[in-house]
Amino acid sequence: MSFTGKYELQSHENFETFMKALGLPDEQIQKGKDIKSISEIVQDGKKFKITVTTGSKVLHNEFTVGEECEMEMLTGEKVKAIVQLEGDNRLVANIKGLKSVTELNGDTITNTMTIGDLTYKRISKRI
Repeated sequence: MSFTGKYELQSHENFETFMKALGLPDEQIQKGKDIKSISEIVQDGKKFKITVTTGSKVLHNEFTVGEECEMEMLTGEKVKAIVQLEGDNRLVANIKGLKSVTELNGDTITNTMTIGDLTYKRISKRI
């Protein structure tokens, strides 16, 4: 199953609490909470390029499944991570205490991020 495509955020749960826990400033949280971000994913075998555009903020990460890479966090911090593919539709990464699970089902991508007992869920549809 290919992740390649453009996806628009449809809904998200626990945004403000989660972003505060990550250390984002309140001003940035308020600006970002109502913006429908667009995620563009290009998959070439085990190589992925992911660009998430939220208003004027663009987050760009590239990785190869199973290999260490540098990823930019929402805070702008760059950290080392390894992304694994579970089955053919789940990408799982542990990034500096944050667990990210991205699951593709048909035209819907669900991204769940967890820090400790705090979870943030984003649901996006292919456009």
